Amino acid sequence: MTFVVGENCIKCKHTDCVEVCPVDCFYEGPNFLVIHPDECIDCALCEPECPVDAIFSEDEIPEDQKQFLALNAELAQIWPNITERKEAPADAEEWNGVSDKLQYLER
Repeated sequence: MTFVVGENCIKCKHTDCVEVCPVDCFYEGPNFLVIHPDECIDCALCEPECPVDAIFSEDEIPEDQKQFLALNAELAQIWPNITERKEAPADAEEWNGVSDKLQYLER
């Protein structure tokens, strides 16, 4: 099983989760993070660190976000690994909770 970064991370991109990951399975895109499903060890340390509740256990992904499981796997293959916390975008709080953000995902 793996953890998955969901829609609310888009344009929020807090990286608190990255610092606690013992296996460095986070990958960074321009405005979104993903978890590599083959590297995640299901330790659950990242989930409570996300200030916008964008990380889900694979078996608890909301129905409307199931596509993020495949999206995390796809993008983790092409984006660079991230292992240290960075500042969130200046407008991150404005994007927290906004619905239908998939259209804003930058690849």
